[in-house]
Amino acid sequence: MTGNGRVVLEGVDRYRVMDPLFEGVRVVLAYRGEPYSPAYMQGISGAAFRIGGICPCAPTCTAAMETQELPALFGYEVIYIPLYEEGIDLEVEGAKVIDRIKDEIRAGRPALLWHAFTYAEWDVVAGFDKASGQLLGRGSYAGLDDYATADQMRTTTCLEICRCLGAVLIGVKTGTFNAREAELAALREAVAHAHATKDAALLEEEEWVFLEGLQCYDRWIADFRAEIPKLPDMGDRYCFGVYRSTHRAAGGFLQELATTYPAAASILQDAAGHFVVEADLLNQAAELLFPGWQLPSEADPAANAQAAGWLQEARDAYAAGIDGIEVALHAIG
Repeated sequence: MTGNGRVVLEGVDRYRVMDPLFEGVRVVLAYRGEPYSPAYMQGISGAAFRIGGICPCAPTCTAAMETQELPALFGYEVIYIPLYEEGIDLEVEGAKVIDRIKDEIRAGRPALLWHAFTYAEWDVVAGFDKASGQLLGRGSYAGLDDYATADQMRTTTCLEICRCLGAVLIGVKTGTFNAREAELAALREAVAHAHATKDAALLEEEEWVFLEGLQCYDRWIADFRAEIPKLPDMGDRYCFGVYRSTHRAAGGFLQELATTYPAAASILQDAAGHFVVEADLLNQAAELLFPGWQLPSEADPAANAQAAGWLQEARDAYAAGIDGIEVALHAIG
């Protein structure tokens, strides 16, 4: 829709996965005609199998690849414009980025902009209104029905949580996508991440430490089993919100791969089931600890004990799913 300084690309899909880094790429590529499902894109990017922290930044700090690498994997030319360098005039350079994004919209290409509508996530810009100075688009929890709207310079002023990362512009497709290579690489990375040993020596320490994979799960469980009851915080809530969605996508990804790799079909289907169980358990714990999605004002020992039990079961389901992937890789050869 175009007119009176307003340019809007109609039909840009909403986010289907609560993911800060890669679902936006799927939304943009879907508009460009790519047929890949949300689950497939979560799997290929690695997001479907990641768990880190636990802290508010974990879903954006434990990625298997950078956001701009995903469209490049599918053969697209990609321009990443950062806005966080030291000494940068954010207002001036930010305005230049917004102009570039408007050019993309005029060319019929949605673009990615850091916290355009959400906080500290990559959002999809699908239009702009010159008169009001607003952008229109989608985010993981914004613009799920009608397009979200926000001041076009929000990315440069919304700095309470983190710096402004900039924009990702996805250009023309000049290359090809090697599906088999990418799929097997994603499965191998999932196994490696699950068994990461970074900072293993600090696992039993009282001081907080950023952990990944099964170690992260073990520390998360221990925190909720601690003698002094833990007060669930923003980091817990955000990680529950993301991982219960992205890990459910792991099940869908593996189900899709089961049709591609007949030698490992039954193994991949079984592994998919484990990730669905994991996602269900994470959802149960999230609903218990954050009723109405509100942060609790005080610790609840009984709720913590129940959540710890469900987290333990979720951890075991995740481990079983990863074990299945490892077996499947051997079967595929």
